[in-house]
Amino acid sequence: MLRVGILGATGMVGQRFVTLLDGHPWFTVALVATSAGSAGKPYSDAVEGRWAMSDPIPESVKDLVVRDASRVSEIAPLVDFVFCAVDMTKEEILALEEAYAKAETPVVSNNSAHRMTPDVPMIMPELNPEHALVIPTQRKRLGTKTGFITVKPNCSIQSYVPLLHPLRDFGLKAVSVCTYQAISGAGKSFKSWPEMVDNVIPYIKGEDEKSEREPLKIWGSVNGAAIGLAAEPQISAQCVRVAASDGHLAAVSVSFDRKPSEAEILERWKSFEGAPQKKKLPSAPSPLLHVFSEPDRPQTRLDRDLGKGMAISAGRLRPDSIFDWKFVALSHNTVRGAAGGAILTAELLTNEGYITAKK
Repeated sequence: MLRVGILGATGMVGQRFVTLLDGHPWFTVALVATSAGSAGKPYSDAVEGRWAMSDPIPESVKDLVVRDASRVSEIAPLVDFVFCAVDMTKEEILALEEAYAKAETPVVSNNSAHRMTPDVPMIMPELNPEHALVIPTQRKRLGTKTGFITVKPNCSIQSYVPLLHPLRDFGLKAVSVCTYQAISGAGKSFKSWPEMVDNVIPYIKGEDEKSEREPLKIWGSVNGAAIGLAAEPQISAQCVRVAASDGHLAAVSVSFDRKPSEAEILERWKSFEGAPQKKKLPSAPSPLLHVFSEPDRPQTRLDRDLGKGMAISAGRLRPDSIFDWKFVALSHNTVRGAAGGAILTAELLTNEGYITAKK
């Protein structure tokens, strides 16, 4: 069992890490940490009144004393690696994650600060596991033997990019996407954000840009000391906050250099599997992609928990009058799109020997 620390453990994503890691066959939560204001309290006291998960606080965690995440030298010897989901400025996150890496503690981050750092792999395990090959180069830059940083992509791209990925050899040319994103993506519930009840907000800071740029790194390639961005497709995104508790829905239109048939698309979707499925990693859903034939599916409330929240679902595949094809896609934003995706990444990196127990 590898000892895991959760940085930012009291927030929405941190809470999701706590619940998903309960009973994990490879990882055990050895330490929870957050800002100095909550440090020194038992975890159950630190989240009192703001526990947002439907499952209760795991018994193995609720009495852990919350530590100050900034005390890297105290925390690093107690864990084999950390998940990072802190609520800090970009500059603070950059510094904190590098400090843990330089303390020979691998960081698997949910934060966006390092996503576009050239030698930091941004991994969606089924799509680009080969990007882990840049880790030795990053270690040379940091001056570490075992420490490194890896990140997971933004939650807004988790629903549709896995469905475009198996179609890349048809020549992805242009993508137009509108995402309808749940309030948990902002770390909120309806109780804490009553303004969202019966409401839609057509703006989420930074999301359009992340949705347009991050897939190009996912589809890029390792070139020496960096991961180069893919040149195509062109992506236009609009990201909208909607009155759903969990689940990000995406309406996608796509054009190709060589237009595939409906049968070809469906066959690719139904047969696709990645390294996590082939390796049978603990958190890997099987199948990864669920395809609905009903005209009103996928639906956020009904389908977000497929594959224990780790699967992607698609439906409404049909011709587009401007592009070639259009479809609707769905993922669970705090499971696949956040904590669960990071845990699957850690499983992959453990399986491939990048994360190991400290001696």
